[in-house]
Amino acid sequence: MGPAAQAVTGTVRTAGPVSLSPSRAGDFMQCPLLYRFRVIDRLPEKPSEAATRGTLVHAVLERLFDAPAAERTAPRAKALIPGQWDRLRESRPELVELFADDVDGERLARWLTEAEQLVERWFTLEDPTRLEPAERELFVETELDSGLRLRGIIDRVDVAPTGEVRIVDYKTGKAPRPEYAEGALFQMKFYALVVWRLKKIVPRRLQLVYLGSGDVLTYDPVPADLERVERKLLALWEAIRLATETGDWRPRPTKLCGWCDHRAHCPEFGGTPPPYPLPLPQGPTTAQVQGRMGPE
Repeated sequence: MGPAAQAVTGTVRTAGPVSLSPSRAGDFMQCPLLYRFRVIDRLPEKPSEAATRGTLVHAVLERLFDAPAAERTAPRAKALIPGQWDRLRESRPELVELFADDVDGERLARWLTEAEQLVERWFTLEDPTRLEPAERELFVETELDSGLRLRGIIDRVDVAPTGEVRIVDYKTGKAPRPEYAEGALFQMKFYALVVWRLKKIVPRRLQLVYLGSGDVLTYDPVPADLERVERKLLALWEAIRLATETGDWRPRPTKLCGWCDHRAHCPEFGGTPPPYPLPLPQGPTTAQVQGRMGPE
C-alpha cells in the first residue's frame, strides 16, 4: 500500500502516544475526542490570528534577550516584529492563508499593531534590563518512575544568585478570573514537576505574565503540590492508554466547541471521525469506532 492509499485509509499511524505535554494533557481534559483528533489522527487545523500572534510575540521576547541589557527597550523589541514575522512565515508556509484575502493589507497592519501593543505592555510588567534568563524556550523532558514521559517547552527560566529557580510563561490573552486560576496554573505546575524530577529542585516561583490584560499571576509551589500533579497525570495517562487501546474516545461538549476545527468529524455535531488508525479489540462497537462511549 502506497502513502496515498495509507492517507485515505487512515493507516499511517501505527503507534499510540508515547509522551504527555501540558497542551495535550489539557486537550484530553477538555475533550478526549479532541485529543484523539490531534494526537492519534493528526487532523490538520487552520492557523488562527490569535495563536499566530502569540507565537510571534513569544519569538520577539525570546530574541530581545540576545541584545545587551541596556539595549532591551520597547522600540528595539517592536523593531524585531517584522523580521520575526518573516521568519515565522518561512518556517510555516500555511500561515500565508491567514491574510490571503487581505488585499489592501489593512487587516495585517492592524494585526501587527496589536502584536506591538502586547510587546509594549510587557515592559510595564517586567524590566528586561534587569533580567538575565538562564534559559529561553527550554525543551524539557523526563521519565517518571511509572514510565510516563513528560515533555514541554518553558518560555523562560530565571535562576537567582542563590540558586532559586523561577519559571516564567508569557500569555498573550487576558488573565482568568480567580475561580479559574487553578486551571491556568496547571501548565506551570506540570513544568515545575518536570524540573523537580530532572534537577531535584522545586522551583521557587511560577509566574504567568498576561500581556492581554497586564496582569502577573504568581504561585510558589511545594513538593506536596507537585506530587498531586504527578498523581493527576498518572491517572490521566491511564485514561489515555485505555482509550487508545479500545478506540473509545468520549466527546465532551462545552462552549469551547464553537472554536473547534473538527466539528465536521465530531458525532456531537453529526460528523463521523476518520477510520481509527490503531488496532482495536475484536468486534468494536459502532460507538467505539466513532469516538463515543454510548449512553451514560
